[in-house]
Amino acid sequence: MNDAPAVVAVDYWRFYGVEVRGRVGVLWGKSAMNGGGVMNLLLSHMLDTAAVAERVWDCYLPVRVRRVLDDVAGGVGRGRRFFAWLCGVHDCGKATPAFQQVDPLGTAAVWGSGLTWDRYAVKGKSWRHDKAGAKLLIRVLDAAGWDEAQVDWVWPLIAGHHGSYPSRGQLKAGTPALQGRGVAWEEAQQVLVEVFTRELGFDSENPLLAVEPRVVPPRAVQLQLSGFVVMADWIASDQTKFGGIDDLDRVSMGGARVRAAGAWAELGLRGGWGQLPTPGPQVFQRRFGQEPRPSQRMVLDAVRRMGGSGLVIIEAPMGEGKTKTALVASEVLASRFGADGVFVGMPTQATCDPMFAQVRDWLRSVEPGLESQVALLHGKRMFNKEWRALLDDVGDECADDCFTSVGEDIDGVDEYGMAAFGGHGAVERRAPAEWFLGRKRGLLSPFVVGTIDQLLFAATRTRHVMLRMAGLVGKVVVLDEVHAADVYMSQFLEEGLWWLGQAGVPVVMLSATLPSAQRRALVGAYLAGARSREERDVPDLPEPAGYPSVTAAWLADSGPQFLVDSCSTWRDDVPVTVEILSEAPQPPIASDEPDTISPADQSMVNLLEDRLQDGGCVLVIRNTVPRAQSAYAALKKTFGADVVLLHGRLDAADRAERTEACLEKLGPPSKDRQRPERLIVVATQLAEQSFDVDADLLITDLAPMDLLLQRIGRLHRHEGVDRPARVSVATVVVTGLGCLDPDQIPWILKASEGIYGSYLLLRTAAALVEAQQEGWRIPGQVPQLVEQVYGGGQAVPAAWSVAERAAGETWSTRQRRRAEAAAPYLLTRLGEHANPTLQALHTGGIRESLPEGRFEALVRDGDPTVEVIVVRGDDDAGYRTPSGRSLGPNGEASTSELVEEVLGATVRLPASLTSVVEENLVPLPSWRDHPWLRYSRALVLGPDGWTQLGDLQVTYDTDLGLVVRGGVRPSRGARP
Repeated sequence: MNDAPAVVAVDYWRFYGVEVRGRVGVLWGKSAMNGGGVMNLLLSHMLDTAAVAERVWDCYLPVRVRRVLDDVAGGVGRGRRFFAWLCGVHDCGKATPAFQQVDPLGTAAVWGSGLTWDRYAVKGKSWRHDKAGAKLLIRVLDAAGWDEAQVDWVWPLIAGHHGSYPSRGQLKAGTPALQGRGVAWEEAQQVLVEVFTRELGFDSENPLLAVEPRVVPPRAVQLQLSGFVVMADWIASDQTKFGGIDDLDRVSMGGARVRAAGAWAELGLRGGWGQLPTPGPQVFQRRFGQEPRPSQRMVLDAVRRMGGSGLVIIEAPMGEGKTKTALVASEVLASRFGADGVFVGMPTQATCDPMFAQVRDWLRSVEPGLESQVALLHGKRMFNKEWRALLDDVGDECADDCFTSVGEDIDGVDEYGMAAFGGHGAVERRAPAEWFLGRKRGLLSPFVVGTIDQLLFAATRTRHVMLRMAGLVGKVVVLDEVHAADVYMSQFLEEGLWWLGQAGVPVVMLSATLPSAQRRALVGAYLAGARSREERDVPDLPEPAGYPSVTAAWLADSGPQFLVDSCSTWRDDVPVTVEILSEAPQPPIASDEPDTISPADQSMVNLLEDRLQDGGCVLVIRNTVPRAQSAYAALKKTFGADVVLLHGRLDAADRAERTEACLEKLGPPSKDRQRPERLIVVATQLAEQSFDVDADLLITDLAPMDLLLQRIGRLHRHEGVDRPARVSVATVVVTGLGCLDPDQIPWILKASEGIYGSYLLLRTAAALVEAQQEGWRIPGQVPQLVEQVYGGGQAVPAAWSVAERAAGETWSTRQRRRAEAAAPYLLTRLGEHANPTLQALHTGGIRESLPEGRFEALVRDGDPTVEVIVVRGDDDAGYRTPSGRSLGPNGEASTSELVEEVLGATVRLPASLTSVVEENLVPLPSWRDHPWLRYSRALVLGPDGWTQLGDLQVTYDTDLGLVVRGGVRPSRGARP
């Protein structure tokens, strides 16, 4: 492949002469070490990158992006050449002494050509070639006659191709000698860029002026374009596919195209579904084998009527089929607005896995084979059996990227994204191309299911953010359970929506219901981006008149446009009885009395002994892990094996097994499913989201109204379920608070206040006062109940008003501080959204690598947590798995089965233990050489099953999960 036929660039040298040809002909771009053993000339690498860019355009870029770039370049058909030029010219800054001095072999040839420099002036001094390239290009383009506005937006893409955008003031070398002084250097730099430009077909008297774009694109387009520059550069920098060429006579665009085509085929890269035909009226039936419900028809009608690409918010009750609606809606939006794939963002890692399977099934019905192109992006994807089965052909050299966390590397040293990716040739693949699975590249996959963090990361001022944005702009973005975003996360969500709005990306957001203020904030952020402005007010946004509802917003030439509609649900409202099982403050149970049952737990046991005399299935939701463990222990003494515990401090294997068992036993009725006569599931907030179980009775700690309603969504969820008489009426029993008396402020569990704050809990408790007599009708009352708590009006009894007002002030202050805490990490600083270019975007950004778990902490409020793998220490035999299998003296996991068991013992520790874990726990010796284990810390339990971490005692109990004793204090904002 490296001996491609030479349609050489020699014809162009008639414009320049032999001497300058000799100088350009020795400027190197890749050393022999990085060029497969042969130095690669700079012009060769620039042409390679441009040729790769042509493949990206032809085989990957969505229709919408190509249309935009055609407009930028001056008309249909002009965008492709401009795109290739921009990608290829990125490394022109290597034509400077600062870079050419780095490799001794290359330096000698450059020096011999007459391109010299003051060795003393440049020795030991650094001047990055990305900044040097921007400075060089500014001079060259100015001389060619480019308009200043066009130069101003193009140079940051050159300066930022290694991940961050400097200000113009930062384009200053420590000494002019680093950039290259004198006529010889300036001429060589000029000719290098001109010859490269002519090779791309801009062959005129002034080729650089022919390149000049006609339109300054919005910053979001600049950012995505910058991401594709990085993509092309990284592919063209693979020495195994682009070996060095050190003879200028063999350098040509024709040869580069042959190399690029071979590399593209070998890597197996591809786009998504291409230009989709417009889905017909029967699309829902074809996809899911059922007719759409009224709310689903309403949404599909809305997305067909939208006057432009925009934001769609679907609000519907639990079990209404929002996900299926969103997937079909994304087909309609993609066909109308030229999107080439979809990103589905979920609130948690646990909710990603079932969505991954659902999206693959849906894509299979769109076009067989597309299901193989779905990437799963979250930190625990190694435990997903379906994902691992797709990657059976991936070697160990790629396993780090395919199985480890997708957000762990902010600022690694691998500037070309070359860390271990292979490619198995042009063979049929059952998974996305390995190249897409590398660090920072996951969102570039044609179809993606991941946590919402992937979008939130794209709204942070971190290195290579352009790759994340490039991965999003060609897709329809679907975000599920958006009500789960707290005020801190919402800053990143709204920032991301601003950029997606400016890029014209269709976005579909799903929620059971949203407070009016939150709905307005989301719509305002998207439309502010579409209008390239800072202000986010949307005073003309209508409120939905009913429930379920759809809110669509887009920007037309005349200004923002809205389409708001509502309809009836597919099923009647369910009357829900509301009861309070009051508690009183209790001192903690002493650690040496673990078998003692608290009065609160005993009251719950007594209640269930009465309600379950004839059987029934109960869901108990506690707000903290210790409280769930306590309830489980108490219930098990009475109900034995009929009790299951599910929370976030179970190890990965236990949690997956128990979750699957619950879904199997309490899922939708079917001829293959035998509902248990009696079952009690004790869970934490894991049961709030995407947990499709049906409970006859719900017992739940007090939570803010929207979350309380999410929990109630698991109550009498499915039709056709036979229920025992004592639980035949849908009933929610609220715990974690005292008696509700309108004349007395209620006691509320301190742990709940620590998580949610007292303000929303107090207002929710007030809504329960009336509900004890009247009950609720669900889902019809859902919007009213949410607005009652979040709307800000009078919602509590008069005797509570002083306490509620004080709590509200505290809550408002906390909300403001949490929002302010996110500001330093947002992609755009306040007041700079209207800036026309990417200059200085990363000034003050996050540049350094962060410890394990800290990356996620950027976009999620609360103290960072850390995961460990539980093993048992044995003085005689070394280490064992929790089940007792030997790992030898160094922790050897010699078989894939044993590795899977070791990984299954991964558990997340409380945030209060993060610092002591990072300081003291390390991988076992043999893990350091294993791609799946090398970054995993071992929590070694002693012969008695316990270990000491700081001042705390820790064990892993096969029933209870992780148990911590010694007075763990609740961490800030944490939901265990």
